[in-house]
Amino acid sequence: MGKHLLSKSSFIKGIQCEKQLFLYKYHYDWMDKVSENLQAVFKRGTDVGVLAQELFPGGKIATDDPKKSDAAINKTSKLIDENTEVIYEAAFLFDGILVISDIIVKIGNKWKIYEVKSSTSISDTYLIDAAVQYYVLSNSSIEIEDISIIYINNQYVRSGELDIHSLFNIESVMNLIIPKQEFIEKETSRLKEVLLRKNILGIPIGTQCFDPYACSFFSHCWENVPDYSVFDIANLNIKKKFEFYNNGIVNLEDIPEANDLNDNQRMQVESHISNKTIIKMKEIKQFLNTIKYPIYFMDFETFMPAVPLFNNARPYQQIPFQYSLHFQKKSGSRLEHHEFLAEANGDPRDEFITKLLKDTKDIGTILVYNKSFEISRLKEIAKDFPEFAYEIEERISRIVDLMIPFQKRYYYKPAMKGSYSIKKVLPALIPELKYDDLGIKEGGTASSAFESLYYESDLFKIEEIRNNLLNYCKMDTQAMVEIFNDLINLL
Repeated sequence: MGKHLLSKSSFIKGIQCEKQLFLYKYHYDWMDKVSENLQAVFKRGTDVGVLAQELFPGGKIATDDPKKSDAAINKTSKLIDENTEVIYEAAFLFDGILVISDIIVKIGNKWKIYEVKSSTSISDTYLIDAAVQYYVLSNSSIEIEDISIIYINNQYVRSGELDIHSLFNIESVMNLIIPKQEFIEKETSRLKEVLLRKNILGIPIGTQCFDPYACSFFSHCWENVPDYSVFDIANLNIKKKFEFYNNGIVNLEDIPEANDLNDNQRMQVESHISNKTIIKMKEIKQFLNTIKYPIYFMDFETFMPAVPLFNNARPYQQIPFQYSLHFQKKSGSRLEHHEFLAEANGDPRDEFITKLLKDTKDIGTILVYNKSFEISRLKEIAKDFPEFAYEIEERISRIVDLMIPFQKRYYYKPAMKGSYSIKKVLPALIPELKYDDLGIKEGGTASSAFESLYYESDLFKIEEIRNNLLNYCKMDTQAMVEIFNDLINLL
């Protein structure tokens, strides 16, 4: 039967960067550790793939263990010989490429191929993926009638039982991938030559490190790039960053005075070189005048299930499940803290908004960091739960964005490194207050952690996750309190 040199995923890695393919094949242990967020993405893709099988029920699974490709290929062949009409995870090998197709369905004497994606649209990368499948399967023992991509319909709104036929879109891509077959054959030959080489290719870093996906060996390939370099200049086009880099300009100190940087970018560079803090006192004072006591320091956390879990919810809709609220009645008075974390046993939105409105019912400024996020979530709840719309609109009218002085560079320290994210601003202003020691350190992890609670049965694990979530969200509003106080102290 022969060993495979390529798979669908390694083919995609190879056309992105030959070096990535070589490292993936021969130096797998050098690969970057998969983050919790990326693990959640992979799990989501697997779960959506299993759910999509219900579109074609009664099938049989051909691949019991993806690492045992020979067994999967043999089982696929056996199922085809037995006239099995629906096969999940069917495995095929041709021209050194192993392909595992999500779903294949027999119609008469021909087969329809279905590739399942957890996204809400079809990308060029998905078309190449499908083209590789067609190349392998059309040269195998089956005749293909059509090949389609199944993806999530983001217009679907759940009402009652999950309707998987409305949840998924099925789109034929046959006419789009037939013209790609010559490209696939040519690239297959080229990539196999890459894998037959004895040495790692000396390919320099470039825009391919990010397109279409972040390279799996980013840390290895970028190990000689300083922690703070031209690649950290805020809002600078990636091509311009590499133009600097390829001309030997790596550190911010190396940037010539005559350059194409805008005012904020130039300020970032000059502040770093001179180690100078920028303070625009007039603008800061004007901003602080928009904030009136009492003050509510507010932060939300949300999760975005690919498959809507609740009525009146869409795929990937951001569902608020938690908030933290620090409250200060007047300057110097004792801080109060209120919080909410939903139980993972139903739709959290009703209880979330009911308690939030109660906790913010008195007058006062509602201070958030990046107000577009919180305002968007509140407007979505107002739309989906119109009985709360009037009160929600009143709360929105009181929101002020604490991010403004940092976004507009009224206040900038070199340690912010061009960012106005609260994760960069906080340690720059108050170094002793950090997220590093928390069990959850950023919002993406909080989102996937809460979603996992819907399927977790270990009571100790549930308690640990909930404590980590509470500590993380509380840290966000505590950070806002400290940042606000730092602004006040400037005056």
